[in-house]
Amino acid sequence: MEKTIKVEGMSCQHCVRRVENALKEIDGITEVKVILEDNKAVIETTAQIEDKALVDAISDAGYTVTSIE
Repeated sequence: MEKTIKVEGMSCQHCVRRVENALKEIDGITEVKVILEDNKAVIETTAQIEDKALVDAISDAGYTVTSIE
């Protein structure tokens, strides 16, 4: 299953790594790709992951989720 997460507040590659690392900590996520230019993260999962878990992980890293598709 693929989800696209729009993330605000990223401005550099350090921000990209922080978001990537935060998402990789969630069980069930198999792949994470953060695209700074598009302000988004695309994840692949092996299990159903609640949107709240994604929002919480990114918020804890210091960024804001504006939408999840």
